[in-house]
Amino acid sequence: MVRAAVQSAVGAPLEIARIDLPEPGPGQVRVRLAAAGVCHSDLSLSDGTLRVPLPAVLGHEGSGTVVSIGEGVRSVRPGDPVVLNWAPSCGTCVACGRGEVWLCENALTGVGAEYARTEDGRTLHPGLNVAAFAEETVVSEACLLPAPEGVALDEAALLGCAVLTGYGAVHHAARVREGESVVVFGAGGVGLAALQAARLAGAGSILAVDASPAKEELARRAGATDFVLASGTTAKEVRRLTGGGADVAIECVGRAVTIRTAWESTRRGGRTTVVGIGPVTEEVRFNALELFHWGRTLSGCVYGNSDPAADVPVLGEHVRAGRLDLSALVTERVPLDAIPDAFAAMRAGKGARALVVF
Repeated sequence: MVRAAVQSAVGAPLEIARIDLPEPGPGQVRVRLAAAGVCHSDLSLSDGTLRVPLPAVLGHEGSGTVVSIGEGVRSVRPGDPVVLNWAPSCGTCVACGRGEVWLCENALTGVGAEYARTEDGRTLHPGLNVAAFAEETVVSEACLLPAPEGVALDEAALLGCAVLTGYGAVHHAARVREGESVVVFGAGGVGLAALQAARLAGAGSILAVDASPAKEELARRAGATDFVLASGTTAKEVRRLTGGGADVAIECVGRAVTIRTAWESTRRGGRTTVVGIGPVTEEVRFNALELFHWGRTLSGCVYGNSDPAADVPVLGEHVRAGRLDLSALVTERVPLDAIPDAFAAMRAGKGARALVVF
């Protein structure tokens, strides 16, 4: 029996409960969690913006140590430090064949599996494959990556989602070039990672936009050269600060008004990459003439368009060299019981990444 955060139904309060976690079967690995980041995607699972089978143990951004392995497991052994990969690519689908592993058609096939049981016998599913909001979890061998050497194991959890997504949005999706101006909308965990990634890419001016003035210090620490408080004139202010519009906008909020504002903040021919996940009720409108006239590009981004197996070692090298500061993304370290409070803080737009430390 281990303690875990259980989502019983859409919109229901998150429950910290004891669950009966089985030993690993063939191809599975049991991991003792060191830390798990509280991501906005977890909140989206809780409120039904993203749909997975329920009840489930949430949490998808985590790191820990291998406790035991099932039959046939070859890539890890007990005692190995690992980072959880919630979207493992199958390597055989059409998307994987194109090299677009972040669009793998089979990445989330495990979410419907029977994962564990509650004390009263209810079947639980593994949220986004890895069920990181638990003292221990059992995952497929494919859901594990070696934790980079020289990176604190608790902070390595952030490599599994926030940093991969923010870094990938800048380097893989938007392909920011040296000297370009970049504006990042939303200074949460992913947004702060994107700001650091823009600095790594050699961007010229780096602007951060957020609705909370309290985010300015965090944004500047991450690399922002300017901070814009979100308002009805945000696009105009960004265009003024960048001399006509940013080359690249990275939207990390997932709201129609923010996506539209990000697009309007770029220059003629500018590029907007949408990272934020919004509900189906949020619709973005454009007219045909403005699409032609401005010549801007608007594109989506899944998991930073990243290949975790290739990118996590690169990120580890940036951390070791001091070019990437994982601690700058963490605004509080909390116990498992405090995850509901961390959800409430996210809803209120407070802080960046809350890190559950076990």
